[in-house]
Amino acid sequence: MALARLLARPLISLLFAGLLPLLSPPPPAAAAQQLRLQLDGLQLPIDLLELEAWSRNPAAAQGELAIWLNLLEPSSRLGLRRLLNAPVIRDRSFGSQLLGSWSGDQMLKQLAELLACGAGCSTDRLVLVTLQRLLQSQASVSTIELLRALPVERLILDLDDLLALASQWQQQLQAQRQGFQRLQSLALPLRQYRPPLLPADAALLPRRLQLPVAHRQAPLPLELWPSSNPLVGPWLLLMPGLGGDPEQLNWLAAALAEQGWPVVLLEHPGSDSAAIQDSFAGKRPFPGAESLRDRLADVEAVLAAQRQGALGELGPGRAGSQGVVLMGHSLGGLVALLAAGMPPEPGLASRCARALNHLPVINVSRLLQCQIPQLPAPGATAPGAATATTTTTATAGQVAAVPLARPPVIAVVVYNSFGSLLWPAAGLAPLKVPVLMVGGSLDLITPPIIEQLPVFLHSGHLRSRLVLVQGASHFSPVRLARDRKALFRLGDQLVGIDPLKVQSLLLNVTSEFLVSLAQPLLLSPQLRQQQGINAYVLDRQQAQLWWRRLDRR
Repeated sequence: MALARLLARPLISLLFAGLLPLLSPPPPAAAAQQLRLQLDGLQLPIDLLELEAWSRNPAAAQGELAIWLNLLEPSSRLGLRRLLNAPVIRDRSFGSQLLGSWSGDQMLKQLAELLACGAGCSTDRLVLVTLQRLLQSQASVSTIELLRALPVERLILDLDDLLALASQWQQQLQAQRQGFQRLQSLALPLRQYRPPLLPADAALLPRRLQLPVAHRQAPLPLELWPSSNPLVGPWLLLMPGLGGDPEQLNWLAAALAEQGWPVVLLEHPGSDSAAIQDSFAGKRPFPGAESLRDRLADVEAVLAAQRQGALGELGPGRAGSQGVVLMGHSLGGLVALLAAGMPPEPGLASRCARALNHLPVINVSRLLQCQIPQLPAPGATAPGAATATTTTTATAGQVAAVPLARPPVIAVVVYNSFGSLLWPAAGLAPLKVPVLMVGGSLDLITPPIIEQLPVFLHSGHLRSRLVLVQGASHFSPVRLARDRKALFRLGDQLVGIDPLKVQSLLLNVTSEFLVSLAQPLLLSPQLRQQQGINAYVLDRQQAQLWWRRLDRR
C-alpha cells in the first residue's frame, strides 16, 4: 500500500483532471453516497460523507470506516488524506489544453478504467461534466469534492488496477537499477579526467538572427556562436527539447565554440517554453509530436541557409563545406536522428497499439512516439532523406523559396534521446555516420535501458558511442539563467546529481567525440571518472555484451 500511496496522487489527479469541452452543464443530480474499493477480488464499502468528514478531521472516523482506516499504516493514512484534499485541477484553461492533447487523451482513457459507476455509465463524461459544473462556482476541486459530486449512487475504485500500475512502476525502476548494476560488471578500463573550464555565463555572447522561412509566418530565431579557431572543420546545429529554449543549452554552445566548433542554436516556436506557458494560460493545446514537422522544416531551412551563406561566416576559414554535426536534447535529439536520415520503421501503429495497452508510467516518451502515426501524412519529401531542399531568402522584404543543396551530415550527437518504438529492429544501422548517444541512470522520461540501448545495439559505425552517466537525469543537460524563474519546479530525484558537474562531463565527452571525427584514433570504451561522477563509454561490442547480461524477462 505504501507504493500505491506514492503513485495514487499523480495518477488519480490525472484521471480526474479531464478535458473541459464546451458542454452544456447538466442540472445538479444526486451526489454519490458510497464508494466501493475493489481490492484482491473484494469490494469494501465506504460511506463518502464519512470519508469526507475524516479527510478534514481524522478524529471523525467511526464504525466500519475507522476499522478500514486502522488497517493502513500511519504514513498511508496521511497520504490518503493528502490525496483526498489535494486539488485535482487548479486552472480550468490549462487542464483543458493539457488533456486536450493526444497524449493527455491517452492517459485519461487508461486511467479512467480505475473508476467505474455501473453498467451503462460512462465515467469519462461524468467526470468532465461534473468538473465543469463545480468549476462554475469554485476556483479548484479536490479529489473528495469530485467524488462526492459525481451524479451516481455508487462508485467503484479499482485498487487492484492501481496496485498493478504501482507494481509496473516498481518493476521498471528495479529493472533500470539492476541494469546499471550489471553495467558496472563490464571490464572497462578506468580513466580519470579533470573537468574542462566552462565559459562564464557572460564570457561569450551570441549573434542573434531572425531567419525568414517559408513554413512559418514569423522569422525563425537563431543564436550564432562563431568560433575564433581558424582550423577548418564541421559546424554544429544544436536543438533544445520539448518546451526548451536556446538559453537552456547556450552553456554548451558557448563552450564548444570556444573550443573551436561554431554552433547554430535553434529555437522552435510552437514547442518552446512560450508554447508551454500559453498552454498553462489556456491559449493553445499542450505541444507534442505534432511539432515534429515544423522542427524538421526548421532544420532543413537552417542547413540550406548556411549553404547559401545567409548565416554569415561562422569562423575564420570555415565555409561550412566540411559538413554539419546535428545535435539535440530529448525531442531535439529525435529531430536530429530523423533529419540525419532515419525515418521510422514500418509498423509503428501496430507497435504502439501493443505498447499502449498499459500506461507507460516510467517512459512518457512512448506517448510522443505513438502520436506520430496519428499525425497528418507528410509531404512528398521525407525528412532527412533528400540531398536537396529549399530555404527562404529575404530580398527587399519579400520571402521566396530557393532550391539549395544541404551540407552533408557527418555525425549526430543526442542527449536523452528516444526511439525504441520507431527503430526496434535496425536501430542506428541506417545511419552511415557516427553517433554519440548520451543517457542518465535517473532518467525517468527516456530511460536509457529502454530508449537508448536497444537503438544503439545495431550502430553501423565504428566511431559511434553510447555514454551512460551514473546519477544523471533527463534534465541534467539543461541550465537555467540565474535570474529566470523556472517554469517547472523539479525535485531532487528528477534533477539528479549536481547538474554543473554532469554538464562539465558532457562537454568533455562531446569534445573528445568531435575531435575523434578527424583523427584515426577512436574514443575508447572506458569507465570515466570526473569530479566524483562515473560515466560508462561503450562501443557497439560493449553495449551488446551489456544487453546480454540484462534480465529482460
